[in-house]
Amino acid sequence: MFDAPNNITSRLSPIRIGSVTLDMPVILAPMAGVTDAPFRQLVQKFGAGLVMSEMIASHAMIRENRKTLQRTRQANESGITAVQLAGTEPEVMAEAARLNVDRGAPIIDINFGCPMKKIVNNFAGSALMRDEKLAASILKAVVNAVKVPVTLKMRLGWDRENMNAPRLAKIAEDCGIKMVTIHGRTRCQFYKGQADWSLIRLIKNAVKIPVIANGDIRDNSDATLALAASGADGVMIGRGTYGRPWFLRQVMDYLRTGIAAPSPSLAEQRAIVADHLDAMLSYYGTYTGLRIARKHIGWYSKGLPKAAEFRAAVNTCDDAEKVRGMIDEFFEQIIQQAIKCHPRESGDPAASDSERMSLCQDSYGPQTRAAGFPPSRE
Repeated sequence: MFDAPNNITSRLSPIRIGSVTLDMPVILAPMAGVTDAPFRQLVQKFGAGLVMSEMIASHAMIRENRKTLQRTRQANESGITAVQLAGTEPEVMAEAARLNVDRGAPIIDINFGCPMKKIVNNFAGSALMRDEKLAASILKAVVNAVKVPVTLKMRLGWDRENMNAPRLAKIAEDCGIKMVTIHGRTRCQFYKGQADWSLIRLIKNAVKIPVIANGDIRDNSDATLALAASGADGVMIGRGTYGRPWFLRQVMDYLRTGIAAPSPSLAEQRAIVADHLDAMLSYYGTYTGLRIARKHIGWYSKGLPKAAEFRAAVNTCDDAEKVRGMIDEFFEQIIQQAIKCHPRESGDPAASDSERMSLCQDSYGPQTRAAGFPPSRE
């Protein structure tokens, strides 16, 4: 473990990805089934240097698969959204990149990092780290196909005996890739153990383009330590945003100022959940939107009192209006109990929801978290 240097906030500077400048390189990772347009819009509303789409299969993109096209929609997105592509055929990847740029993508990201068997068994994702010649062909084809910046996301290597990320990063740089993100695990680790941020420094030392550290960044301290250990130019955050679309903004503020910003109050979180639900219903339609919303509602409620009962009720309800009512009632009960445990004294505006909740933990039990204290995600 590395101790964070006192000057870490001043060391994190804007980066250039070709023609695109990120003032604060704190990036939302691409996550299948999570970083859809409603979630990206919500994260952008709070603030993010860059957000990534869900991973898009290139063949499906070219076939104009309806579900795939929906994943790349960028309507009403206020920030910079990169579209991530996966595939194994250089010509197909190049054509998919052109189609996405025609639809407005300002950055194309190439996936050499996905460890999932259904991707790897098709020789895509992390499997491409085992074939550097094919990997280089894909990188060159995509870079030559579009005029926007192309970036790359990968892992340390296939396994501990084959950690070729430094060599592949240099190949990528020579092909015209403008930024590389490294998840601090090998493919064979999947998501087990702890990401090794220190090994990312090997990639940073191998190239001149920006390098982004990724993996196990769940709080401000993790972000600071990941930067210190890796020497990276920024961080990419994935699972740490589950139920916390405001988390990237907190990390950005902390890296700017060294001061930890509070999470939204319980009342504010209730409004965020309700707005997110409405966005998903509008985007997908009631039937699909409600089912996709269930996992997000579960993440928002995790660690709060009676969350298991709440999730069970939401997961079996097919009426959107009733789910809205459940959300309102769930948060209202917690807010009222917090006020009852520690009523705000007259003239004491500092008695926030989170402060009152923290004083109620004994009555709720050890699983209770105050608003603003991130639950364990992994």
